[in-house]
Amino acid sequence: MSETITGTATQEPTAPNAFTQAELGWEAWLEPLPLEDLTERHYAGLVDKGRANSPYFRLLVRDPDILGARTRTDNDIFYNEKGGLTRALRELSATAASRTNGCIFCASVHSRFASHHSKRPDDVQRLLDEGTAAPQDDPQWRAVIDASVALTRIPDEFGADHVRALREAGLDDVAIIDAINGAAFFNWANRLMLSLGEPTPAR
Repeated sequence: MSETITGTATQEPTAPNAFTQAELGWEAWLEPLPLEDLTERHYAGLVDKGRANSPYFRLLVRDPDILGARTRTDNDIFYNEKGGLTRALRELSATAASRTNGCIFCASVHSRFASHHSKRPDDVQRLLDEGTAAPQDDPQWRAVIDASVALTRIPDEFGADHVRALREAGLDDVAIIDAINGAAFFNWANRLMLSLGEPTPAR
């Protein structure tokens, strides 16, 4: 007599392998600091207490002083709009950097913000689907994307031609500095995240 046992096989969800504007999860390869172990010093390093819900920031907060400096830099790049680039273009720069170095998680976050602030989700999606060389009719978008790609791929590729294109697209010196700082920061931030874990499907 033979017996057949039926059931549902369970598999770990595979990491997303395509760029998307959907909200993704993220899993650390190292042990994030448990919530119950966070001290006031850790919360000071997080700057925003809500970041304690993120395994990524609970991993980085093992060095709260460095994380605090990183978070204040990050916040100033994206939220300080006293002159310089618009929020939409800052998020576009981060999206282009993430698309270039393959950080699917960061690309999903910043592409959503770029779509929200620009009200141009189709243009953002084209960047994700077709890559950074995909056609963009807006000269500012083209110049910001090209500058971000150069700074991300090999920083030495960025030069006077990129600055000239940014200026000819109507950006002043402060906006150009924002574009450079944003792409340079995200080139580093993406590579850090890529070395510490991987995206997971939205739950």
